[in-house]
Amino acid sequence: MDFNKIKEMGLEYAEKGKNAALDLAEKGRTQAKIVNAQSKLYKAQRQLGALVYSLAKGNEENQPLVDKYIEMIANIEQELSDLKASLEPDTVIETTFEDTEEAAADVTADAAAEPAEEKPEDNEAKTCPQCGAPVSDDALFCNKCGAQL
Repeated sequence: MDFNKIKEMGLEYAEKGKNAALDLAEKGRTQAKIVNAQSKLYKAQRQLGALVYSLAKGNEENQPLVDKYIEMIANIEQELSDLKASLEPDTVIETTFEDTEEAAADVTADAAAEPAEEKPEDNEAKTCPQCGAPVSDDALFCNKCGAQL
């Protein structure tokens, strides 16, 4: 065989390998985005359930706030659908509730291992910037006025 032909074949295979690696990396990034969106979806659904429960328990109604959560959940579901559609059908990894919990635990463990960023002191409760009502650290909306946090 001719040296130039071998060189051309080697360059061709190297290019194919590079393209395959880039494609695989992009799919990995998309899978990470899917897991992140599924985690956000789980969190939003959990918060909606807690809101509906607290409103029902107190014989209160706040339909605009419930509607905001429903709209946010629909947006996250659309984002998930778009991300899954961007992957080939055989590459989408379905995650279960347990997988999402494990991923969230991994992220929490990783965050604990990293140097602490500037956070409000533990004795300072998070408050709504609109009305000043106390809100939980992971709340997406204020339970009193409905402002997005």
